[in-house]
Amino acid sequence: MTNLVQIGKSGVTARRPEWLRVKIDRTNVHTEVKTLLDGLKLNTVCEDARCPNIWECWGKHRTATMMILGEICTRNCRYCSVKSGRPESLPDPEEPENVAEAVHRLGLRHAVITSVDRDDLPDFGSDHFVKTIEAIRRKSPECAVELLIPDFGGDPASLERVLQAKPNVLGYNTETVPRLYKRMRSKGQYAQTLQILKQADAFRCEHGVSMGTKTGLMMGLGETVEEVLAVMDDLRSVNCDVLTMGQYLNPTQKHAPIARFYTPDEFKMLRDEGLARGFKHVESGPLVRSSYHAHEHVPA
Repeated sequence: MTNLVQIGKSGVTARRPEWLRVKIDRTNVHTEVKTLLDGLKLNTVCEDARCPNIWECWGKHRTATMMILGEICTRNCRYCSVKSGRPESLPDPEEPENVAEAVHRLGLRHAVITSVDRDDLPDFGSDHFVKTIEAIRRKSPECAVELLIPDFGGDPASLERVLQAKPNVLGYNTETVPRLYKRMRSKGQYAQTLQILKQADAFRCEHGVSMGTKTGLMMGLGETVEEVLAVMDDLRSVNCDVLTMGQYLNPTQKHAPIARFYTPDEFKMLRDEGLARGFKHVESGPLVRSSYHAHEHVPA
């Protein structure tokens, strides 16, 4: 059972319930993956965002979600542990090839690439995404490429540039319900979220490509179930294929507090609600994150 130990000005500080406790299992494979990524000077959202599944993904599946465009984000969302500020350098021109090398040496059949926001760049980093896709496909042509993109400052041309590279899956996270956007998402706009997914759907329809579209929600920031169901309806209105839902866990006490914990049964209920609305796949559980079991989310 959940044991709330403190309620104060900063919100709720909570001891994690049993279903959220993760066993640290530092295997030889985990060490091998970390050594490889460090040697190629690559960042991962697994480490920077403190993902609870890192021991499983790195140690068991030899997978990692690589984070390009540096490690400093120009946004400052209240739930995110990635460093924020103004990057002092341009993206590393060797990074796309280094990512491709890591994918090749890990023997991945499905690679997930994400990034920080780079509002300081004229193209918001979109060309760097394209170069990374192209590098992976040159070195590992059989590997599916999934992108978890930033909003590119709401610039349709930057998004179009990435879509033209035809990733197998195009993901952009909704993160939370509209009512909480202003408080939680730095510069994020709910309408823009739907527009990004709508543009991706229009692109695949126009060009006849099988690219999947995907988004994710964090549960426990203060939303209601009714608000979540309304977001599901909005996402289906733009033909979003895949929805992930997981428990929000504040990285530090300086971040947005946890409003409440959802039980495994509640996550199952939300999964059923999503499938009933027509999502092709719903990954819903306490420890689910955007790229968790991502290889299962590729369109046939």
